[in-house]
Amino acid sequence: MIIDDLAVPIVLAPMAGGPSTPELTVAVTEAGGFGLLAAGYLSAHDTAARITATRAATDAPFGVNLFVPGPATPADRYAGYLAELARTHSVGEAKYDTDDWAAKLDLLVADPVAVVSFTFGCPTAEEIAQLHAVGSESWVTVTSAAEARIAVERGADVLIAQGVEAGGHRATFVDRPEDDATDPLSVLVLLQILTATTDRPVVATGGISTGAGIAAALAAGAAAVQLGTVFLRCPEAGTNPVHRAALATETPTMLTRAFTGRRARGLRNQFMVEHSATAPAAYPEIHYATAPLRAEARAAGDPDNVNLWAGQTHSLAPELPAGELVRTLAADTKSALNAALSRRIQVC
Repeated sequence: MIIDDLAVPIVLAPMAGGPSTPELTVAVTEAGGFGLLAAGYLSAHDTAARITATRAATDAPFGVNLFVPGPATPADRYAGYLAELARTHSVGEAKYDTDDWAAKLDLLVADPVAVVSFTFGCPTAEEIAQLHAVGSESWVTVTSAAEARIAVERGADVLIAQGVEAGGHRATFVDRPEDDATDPLSVLVLLQILTATTDRPVVATGGISTGAGIAAALAAGAAAVQLGTVFLRCPEAGTNPVHRAALATETPTMLTRAFTGRRARGLRNQFMVEHSATAPAAYPEIHYATAPLRAEARAAGDPDNVNLWAGQTHSLAPELPAGELVRTLAADTKSALNAALSRRIQVC
């Protein structure tokens, strides 16, 4: 397993939509962690170009993350919401696509990488077997024990346990508004459940931004941690300036479907407050429809109409080169683990 060979048990989260770059992946990998390239929203051609650029800069193994496509949403479920937005914002075409799923899978079978990870669902057993046949590990992001069982049954090698604290989209296999009333699991709760009920290595992700947080996840049984938000202010990240500046504030986060039609955590802003209550579950249709208004807001430096994805500990993200950040986190993790072990435990 790739995880067993890491010098530092830190996996770079695949942050699609801009922040993920070959430079960031290489920096984390060269510092002893494991880098995942985000292929979400990219064509197979552009994904291949990023793989080539990463390979040109490092001999170390790395991975690629894919979005598992879901079904199209009937237009009558989101037409009213788009009409609401169009009264005050520029709205584009609501369209459905599979994010070039088949072509990207074919690419990764023809030109394998060490790991292919998945978000928004689990590939079929046959698709995972294809990747295994060319030497790639399959990592599946899950948010519940039920999703973990599906992933294990289909042959997943590693489970990425995403807690509700995580920034960006919830990785749920199916995004159902009727499930919103169910209390979502925090990363430590989910981690304990999965390590007690499966035999797969578990990578913990969600709200982890410090060495102490990493130490807590490792002590609870994680084989490694996956970090995203903490890397958003690194110079190697492709984070938009509006997003980068907002991360340094203490603005609270919230979950919303307002920007993309799929539940995601970001910094609370005016658009989220005004439209979250009426936003339907319609991904990727709403994602495409709101693209123009988000682009206009970024160009204008307007943080109130941009999806500022961030985890709950975003204010702890430092402005450091990624390699230095990995080394700092590794040292802080060791210190936190040593401090925990040094505490005296009274035996009754």
